[in-house]
Amino acid sequence: MLIPFSDLPNYARVWIYQASRPFSSKEKEKLDQQLQEFLKKWTAHGTDLITGYEIPYDRFIVIGLDEQNQGATGCSIDSSVRFIQSIEEQYQIELLDKMNVTHKRGNELLYTPLKEFRSLAKKRKVTSETIVFNNLVVDKEEYLSHWEGPAGNSWHSRFIK
Repeated sequence: MLIPFSDLPNYARVWIYQASRPFSSKEKEKLDQQLQEFLKKWTAHGTDLITGYEIPYDRFIVIGLDEQNQGATGCSIDSSVRFIQSIEEQYQIELLDKMNVTHKRGNELLYTPLKEFRSLAKKRKVTSETIVFNNLVVDKEEYLSHWEGPAGNSWHSRFIK
C-alpha cells in the first residue's frame, strides 16, 4: 500500500539510492509513475507493504517502509533491488554503487568516487563543514535529522583532517 512519505512513522525503515546524475523532469515524471506502480504492488509473503517514497533533489530515490504491519523479507528486498536495477538500465544511471559520495559545493551536488573524496579532503577542498549525504541512515527519523549535514558529523569525518 502506497502512502505519502510524510505519513510514514519516524521508525519506518528507509533505503536511499543516490543517482550518478540528476533525473530530468521527463525522467522524474516517469520515475514517479514507476515507483507508484511498484510500491502499490510490493508485498512480503503475500501481505501488502505500507510504503512511501521521495525523490529529493531529483537525485535520490528514498523508499520508506512501515515495518510494524509487515517487514521486508529476503524476497521482497530482492524484488526492490531488481526494480532499482531496471531503473538503472532504463535511465543509464548508477543507483546501487555505494563507493561514491554525494556532497554539496555551494548549491551544486557533486557525485564523487570515494577515492576522489578522500583526495579532496587531504587537499582541504572538502572540510568538516562540507554538506554530505549519509545514505547509511536506517529509518525515517534518522533520514530527516542526519541524512544531509556537515561531513564532520557523519561517517565521512574519518577522511577529514
